[in-house]
Order: sequence, then C-alpha cells, then structure tokens
Amino acid sequence: MTTDSALDADRTASDFDDDFEPFDTEGAPELPAERYLDRELSWLAFNKRVLELAEDSTIPVLERANFLAIFASNLDEFFMVRVAGLKRRIITGLAVPSNVGRSPVDVLSDISKQAHELQIRHAAVYQDLVMPALAEAGIRVVTWEGLGTEARDHLRDYFSSQIFPVLMPLAVDPAHPFPYISGLSLNLSVRVRNSRTGRQEFARVKVPQMLPRFVRVEPSESIEDARYVTLEDLIANHLGDLFPGMEILEHHVFRVTRNEDVEIEEDETENLIKALEKELLRRRFGPPIRLEVTDDMDEVTLGLLVRELDVTEQEVYRLPAPLDLGGLFDLSRLDRPELHYPTHVPVTAAQLQPSDSNLRADIFKAVSRRDVLLHHPYESFATSVQAFLEQAAADPDVLAIKQTLYRTSGDSPIVEALIDAAESGKQVLALVEIKARFDEQANITWARKLEKAGVHVVYGLVGLKTHCKLALVIRQEKGTLRHYSHIGTGNYNPKTSRIYEDFGLLTADDQVGKDLTRLFNELSGYAIEKKFKRLLVAPLHLRKGLLKLIAGEVANAKAGKPAGIRIKVNSMVDEAIIDALYRASNAGVEVEVWVRGICSLRPGIEGLSENITVRSILGRYLEHSRIFSVVNDGDPQTYIGSADMMHRNLDRRVEALVRLTDPGHILEVNANFDRAMDDRTSSWHLDGDGTWNRNAFDESGHPLEDLQSSLMLEFAQRSSRTGQRR
Repeated sequence: MTTDSALDADRTASDFDDDFEPFDTEGAPELPAERYLDRELSWLAFNKRVLELAEDSTIPVLERANFLAIFASNLDEFFMVRVAGLKRRIITGLAVPSNVGRSPVDVLSDISKQAHELQIRHAAVYQDLVMPALAEAGIRVVTWEGLGTEARDHLRDYFSSQIFPVLMPLAVDPAHPFPYISGLSLNLSVRVRNSRTGRQEFARVKVPQMLPRFVRVEPSESIEDARYVTLEDLIANHLGDLFPGMEILEHHVFRVTRNEDVEIEEDETENLIKALEKELLRRRFGPPIRLEVTDDMDEVTLGLLVRELDVTEQEVYRLPAPLDLGGLFDLSRLDRPELHYPTHVPVTAAQLQPSDSNLRADIFKAVSRRDVLLHHPYESFATSVQAFLEQAAADPDVLAIKQTLYRTSGDSPIVEALIDAAESGKQVLALVEIKARFDEQANITWARKLEKAGVHVVYGLVGLKTHCKLALVIRQEKGTLRHYSHIGTGNYNPKTSRIYEDFGLLTADDQVGKDLTRLFNELSGYAIEKKFKRLLVAPLHLRKGLLKLIAGEVANAKAGKPAGIRIKVNSMVDEAIIDALYRASNAGVEVEVWVRGICSLRPGIEGLSENITVRSILGRYLEHSRIFSVVNDGDPQTYIGSADMMHRNLDRRVEALVRLTDPGHILEVNANFDRAMDDRTSSWHLDGDGTWNRNAFDESGHPLEDLQSSLMLEFAQRSSRTGQRR
C-alpha cells in the first residue's frame, strides 16, 4: 500500500464512527406522496426488457432463444416468491400496503393484467419471430402432424424404449383422488371414454422433467439441418399406449406454479439445517398461484382443474402451445457457434500475469505490491480469486482462511480449496448461507461436506442472511501476520463468474484485513462490532453511511463546490435512499443511477428529480456489480460491494461495501460509468412514469455501442499489450 493510500485510509477512519441525522429536513419542501414507482410492476418492466432482447434480430438466434428461456424462468420465480407473498398476506389478513400505498389485492390485479399481456407477447415472439429465425438457421421445431411415416416410425421406437417406461398415468375417479400436481411440472390432462361402459374419465400424465424437452426427430440428420418435436407432443400422440382399450377424447397441456418461498422462525429452532430441510419438503406442497393452460383446452377440463387446484379466474393463463418456454434452454445450448455470441475467453488481470508463461503467478506477491481491482467476466475469476484461494490452501505460511459462501457451483473448486486447506491443518472458517433462495439444498450439501473435512462451518446471525462476498487469508511473513483480503460484488461461483459482470478487490491493506477479522468474529461468534474503518456494513450502518455521503454532496452543491452522485445496483427500492436522492436533485446535485432490475425512483420530474438520470443495460452478461460513488468536492469516494438499495439488503442482510483508495481504480470504475450513461451507448432510459425506452440504434439505424462487447475487446487488447511487454 502506498503512503498516499495509507493516509487516505486514515482520513476515512472516523467517517462513520458517529451516529447522525444526515439530513436536516426542517423547512425543506415536503416530497410528494406519489414519488415512487411500484416495485412489482417495475420488476415486470425489467423482464419486459429481457423480452425485448429476444425480439432483437441483430442478436444471434440461439441467444434470442436463451433470452426467451430467461424471461420464462424469471417470471416463474417472480410468481413463486413475490406473487405468492402478496397472496399469503391477503389470506392471512396481513394486507400491508405496497411501497406506493396500494393494497395487495389491487397490486395483484395490476400484476395479473401485465403478466397476461407479457406472457401472450412472449409466446408471440417465439411463434412469430424466433421460431422462423431458428428454422431459417436449420433448427426446425415441428409437430407430429407434420412428420412423414419414416420419422414417425423412428419416434415410435424412441417413445417405446426411452419414454413409455417412465410415464405414470394417474386416473381420477372415486377410487383415485385428484393427484398432487408438483410446481412447474408440465402435465397432460387427458379425457378418455370407456369403450364398454361409455363413461368418460379424467387422467393426468406428467411430462418427465429428466428427459430432453426437445426430441431430435432423426439422429442421422445434420445438426445444421435438424428437426425437433416437443416431448409433450410426442407423448400426446402415444396416449393410446398408456390407455389401451380407451377412446382418447381430449388432451391438453397445463402447468401449475406454487408458492415456493421458504419461511423459517430461526429464533424458535436450534438446528437451522434440519428446520430448513423440513421447510424445503413443505415447499413442494405450497398452494397454487398460477395455472397455465394451452388455449385450446376445453371448458370441462379447465373447470375441473380450476376446482381441484382451487385457483381463481385471475390466476388462469391461457397461452398458445408450447407452454414453459424455459425448455428453450435446451435448444439454446446446441453446438452451433455461428448462432451464438462470439467466444470470449476471460484474460488474466495484468497485475496477476506471471513473468514467465510457464509459471504460475504468485498472487500474494502481486497483491502485496498494490491492490488489484478485478472486473469479471472480462478478467478471469479462475486466475484471480480462485487462484488466490487455491494458493492460500497450498501455502505452508498461510495459517487461516475465512470466507463467506452464498451461492456456489455444484463442483466448486472454491469449496475444494477450503477442504484442502482444512485437511492440511489450517484454520478454516466457512460462513455458508443456507437460506440463499432456491440454492438451499445445494448449500446444505456443501455445508456438510465442509464439516466432514474439518472446516468450521457457521450459518451467520439469527434473522439475517449473510450476503456479503468476503475472503480473508492470514499469512505469516517474516515473523509477522499479514492479512490478504478479497471483497467482491458477486458470488464465489466459477460458473456464474463467466456470465455475471462483477467487480472485486484483492488487497493486502492491513486496515481492511482488521475490519474483516472483526466482521468474521461477529458473524461466527458473539462479538458486537458496530464500527469499521474501511467498510460500510449492513444492517448496522450501511444505510446511514450512504445517507451521510449523499448529505455531503448536498452540502457541497449548496456551497458551490463540485458535487455528484453515481449509483449502480441491481435494484433501487429503499425509500430513505430514494428520498435522499430527490433532495440531492433539488439541491442541484447531478445524480446518475445505473440499475439492472427494479427501480422505484421516478427520474426527470420537475421539482422532484429533474437532475436524476436512470439507465439500464442488459445483454450478454448479467450486470451484477454494485457501485456507490460521490464527487466529494474533487476528492472522489468510490465504494464497491454486495448491497442493493432494498430493505432486505440494508435491514435484513449482512452486506459490505469497501472504499477503493487507488486513484487508478477509481478512475477505471468512473470511466466505465461514463460510458454506461453516454447516449451513444445502447441502453434503456427510464421516464418518470415508469416507462423504459430502449435506445439501441442511432438516427441512421446503426447499432449504438454495446458496452459489454467493447469492454471484452479492450481487456483482450490490454492483456495482449501486457504480454508483449513481458
């Protein structure tokens, strides 16, 4: 660490040591009541932006299919969590108003209207835009009716040998009650007539989820010109094999979405893992909240499903076949490079490149010289963060490793490094967040594997999710202990690190190491540490710290000094932060917000937010980094970390932001922000009424700059220049 940056750290030592009221609102004009956008509708607007990528003919067609699948998967999770939560509040009588003051009943009505419109549009994009483009590229999704005799014979053999044995038709009659329909499963409703008695019966056939959703018609067909049928279409045309002697009257496809959110009263359970496993089992039987049916379903069958599943008319979605376009993930993975984004190989960060290409870099030596700012996926996670932890595990001078794990991959080299470190006698602490939504079971599995290897596994603080991304290595060097730290904006997941955009800081700064030591002690034991020197930590003082920074910009603007605020987050919902930004705008502070998903802030409204600009960038990579930067009278302060501007992040999670002190790192982060906010960069612009307008082409119809593609090229060129110099 340089002398300048050491002094800089000292100047921040008391920045957040006091309690304060950051804004004196006495005498200030009252903010209007209707100053927020509805968070649920804003989320739907985000998913609409994903759908617009699927509509874009300039994007490779298999990537467009992937965006259709992402839209479907996103919407499933939205219903399982957000819609389920609203419905639960209504049923339990805890009808808390939304962030804009509306009742859950009214919000559900608005969601239903927009979700219906979006799902119809989603189906149309597949049928009218993506499917023809796929066919033009030699990927043809066909129906059974359009197949010839030879193709049908082949598929009949495939059905008999690979599909028929795993099907389980379930009858519904007085002796067979209506079967349980698992959440997100695809099902065939079948009405049959007994040829002897003439009586009509109902049955359900579940489409096996472990089989390919799109079945290749002829394996001998070239991958460049191949036909596919959906699995449910293939099953539907062999129902006679499942119901021999019965006349098939009707068959339709349907799908149920259930409440799959998890609730645990941590204060009332001694063993969090067992409680969570029990709750995960209960999740499978949550109440239905959405019923999707093909638009050709007859009223008799629909009436039976509505009655047995106990759903309302509002919760029924009639859609063109095929349902569950999340199945397009299978097609989008086809090995057709020309129909995908060009291959991108992340480069090794310049400071971490070895002096000899045949050697491995010494991460500790590089970081001890100077902080390293990482930008994934442009820079490799494997040769930086993963290599840092693997080197720590193998280094005999390393005494201890402490790390948080929120989400990680199923074959995680990070977990293996922690196991190797523990087995070699090092002290290893892993704080595993087993309540990470939809990754709970995987995290339980890893927690137990770590425990068996001798890792000290803890599950954080009661009532809080540990969402911060932290790793701390204690190394003995010449008789003294030195801290090596990593603080990131993304998870320790080698797989998502290739598709999520994130920043990370590798540092040997002693103050950061001491802060992390105290924070880990708080998370694993009973220490109560409210104040840190280089970190802002939620839930104790992150919001307060940010509000104080915003208040400082207001004071600077009123004094005629340089002022400005920049925030990049996944979601902007917290009312206190938004109100502070409104007041900053009214004081003349330029506020720029770069948000991927939800934004409840209304920009560009006279007298409220005319100095606030909001942009969103979606594309090949999922923009995931969180940045908070202020001009601070020409001495910019820039933080990166894990926190979004949401109640759950600021009040119910352990989050951490770290201040960057290297001037070059601050310039790099802000230069990236400059380009994101530039009108020559492809992005979406938010209006005050909640409308997102895509700005992707110039007046001549030429595509605007794709920020992610430009960064890929620049990092590759930078790496090449570094390699040549070496």
